[in-house]
Amino acid sequence: MPDKNRIHVMSEADVRRAVARMAREIVEQNGGTEGLVLMGIHRRGTHIAALLREEIENAEDVELLAGSLDITLYRDDLAVVGPRPIIGGTELPPSGIDDKCVVIVDDVAYTGRTGRAALNELNDWGRPRRILLCVLVDRGGRELPIQPDITGRTVQVMPRQRVDVLVPELDGRLGVEITRVEEDAP
Repeated sequence: MPDKNRIHVMSEADVRRAVARMAREIVEQNGGTEGLVLMGIHRRGTHIAALLREEIENAEDVELLAGSLDITLYRDDLAVVGPRPIIGGTELPPSGIDDKCVVIVDDVAYTGRTGRAALNELNDWGRPRRILLCVLVDRGGRELPIQPDITGRTVQVMPRQRVDVLVPELDGRLGVEITRVEEDAP
């Protein structure tokens, strides 16, 4: 029975096609793979970054530098998160990020605040030559003037809806859904 609260947006095949195209765009915008570093934002951004890395490595026959960002302490809504936020680790490639083309990878672009937090964190770790923002889904609704450079799919989302990117390691499957968020009870 279909769930009226969920709208299927991208199947596994759709996501894989988008990742393949995004991987080609990353390599094209960097002018090859030299000095390229993929940095996924915890949690689902790291999974999308792994898919992109695999795609680029297979297509270009190279080994890419990669890492991950935990932006928890860089959020501007940390007080809303609670008194004890769960903090993961940021992992940089052994050679660092100075003078590299760093691609920040996230699952969904929305307000721009996650992108801002990732930029702030990167600045604490070094000075990249260039930074690109790559997202699987852009849902619009910017509050800050931060736009993705590379997007898998742009979707229109109504108020009271959210975009869920599903990854096998966390959700048992790969795909994208729009979910209706229930209103809070009075």
